[in-house]
This record gives sequence, C-alpha cells and structure tokens, in this order.
Amino acid sequence: MEMNITKLIIVGSVAISLAACAQSGYGPYGGAGPKQQIGTVGGAVAGGLLGSMVGGGTGRLWATGAGVLIGALAGNNIGRSLDRADQQYLQNASYRSFESGAPVRWKNPDSGNYGTVTPTRSYRSPEGYCREYTQTVYIGGRAQRGQGTACRQPDGSWQIQN
Repeated sequence: MEMNITKLIIVGSVAISLAACAQSGYGPYGGAGPKQQIGTVGGAVAGGLLGSMVGGGTGRLWATGAGVLIGALAGNNIGRSLDRADQQYLQNASYRSFESGAPVRWKNPDSGNYGTVTPTRSYRSPEGYCREYTQTVYIGGRAQRGQGTACRQPDGSWQIQN
C-alpha cells in the first residue's frame, strides 16, 4: 500500500512538470489550451500508472517513466486536436460570411469560445473576387481582433490572402 502511494506521488510530480512544459507557447492560440494541458496531465498519470504495473525492480521504474512520457505525449496531442474544433468553427463561419457578404457568428459549445466574422468591402482584383473582413474571437472571454482579405478561387473556395 505504501509503495503504491509513493508511485502515485512520483507519477503525479512528473505529470505536473510536464503540464508546466505544455504552457510554453506551442498551443494553437499562442499557448497550450486547457484541454491540451488536461490531456497532458491525464495521459501522464494514466501512462505512469499503467507502466508501474509492468516488470519489477529497475525494470518497473523504467516502465513507469516510459509510461509517463508516452501517456503525456498522447494526451497532449488529443487535447490539442480538441482545441482545433474552435478553428473549425471559425473557418466554417468565415466561409459562410464570405459567401453571403453578411456578418456570421460562431460558438463552440464545448470550449465556450466564440466570435464574429464581418465582411467589410468587396472588389475585383487580379486574384479574382475578393472581400476584406474583420474578425473578433473571444478566447477565455478575452477578445482578439484581426482583419484580412479573402479571394474566391476558380474552384469556388475562398483563400485568405493576408
């Protein structure tokens, strides 16, 4: 029983250290999102616990360490891909806005992040039919604003120019 508590403390410490590394600015919005951080910690703990059940002596220690690392990497990737759902909502709203010429709002009910894409000016250029737009994205309640230009491609898709 005492050995299991010691293992849990060691695995938890490594998991917390890995979660701190996940905040180093590699997430889709300039830092690891909360889902990515939770995925890293959860994966590290689960991997460490599974690894601690394999082998004996120093082999068990190596298996625990490998389980923590593999679990953290897997959990981090799962969490990061979940945060990409926000990007998909934004991309879909942008397409609908460029097509209609009207503002379109979006919201990811899972993350709570939301925003608006608003076309401002339409014109013809050598690239084709283009629309300038502004967008406001609220991540964790904080507004991030941007602007750009999207031009219709020969296949009917829209390509963001800048």
